[in-house]
Amino acid sequence: MKKNLIGEGKQPLICTPLVGKTEKEIGNELKKILVKKPDIIEWRVDFFENIHDSAKTVALANHLKKVIGDIPMIFTIRSIREGGQPISLSDKEAIELNVEICRNTTVEYVDCELSNESEYIRYLRKVATEQGTKIIGSFHNFECTPSAKILSQKFTEADQYQLDVAKVAVMPQTLEDVLILFEATLAAKNRLTIPLITMSMGKYGAISRIVGGVFGSALSFAVGDKSSAPGQIPIEDLRMAFDIVERSMSGE
Repeated sequence: MKKNLIGEGKQPLICTPLVGKTEKEIGNELKKILVKKPDIIEWRVDFFENIHDSAKTVALANHLKKVIGDIPMIFTIRSIREGGQPISLSDKEAIELNVEICRNTTVEYVDCELSNESEYIRYLRKVATEQGTKIIGSFHNFECTPSAKILSQKFTEADQYQLDVAKVAVMPQTLEDVLILFEATLAAKNRLTIPLITMSMGKYGAISRIVGGVFGSALSFAVGDKSSAPGQIPIEDLRMAFDIVERSMSGE
């Protein structure tokens, strides 16, 4: 079975999050998610109660990857400043845990926030390159939607760091804010060669999860069991919507 990697295929990939606090909760979530056949699974490790124990975290990542099989996995530690859960790790310790994942698991992707110190990002990039792990360079704003110029700068940063994917998630206050994201996504798609993941969150931004692929987003997050961000759509509904958009765009 061929893996679905970000940026491949006609439709955006559908990713579902794991947000359990305990190994048991995560395992139960995964069982419910797997039957819905997502393209990618993201483990939101900032929800995990033992994130401070790198050995336990690496062991669980390996177990999850074994159960998941050919479905690619994203290992994500979301900082509280970008909408994540409060954790005991410093930025440097979070980067070190990502490094351990690169070195000791077969997880395909690790998430790295662009708000990290540049030396941390370069260090993780060096290790990830050596180990064959891909990095998603991410930027989140849960308060507002920055200007198209600022969003463009975030896409460029990910590209300049030679990361494998650029991700931007923002909160709209108006429908016009959603258009700003679409404009910035399309411009970056036409300018850069790396895949993009973009979304506008909340009720106004829900449409971006459905038609974001038209403007260049290569992945959309959907609810498999529990959501990890406002505005996520159930995986079954999103898959149906993607099929409708694809047929419409192909003129069928």
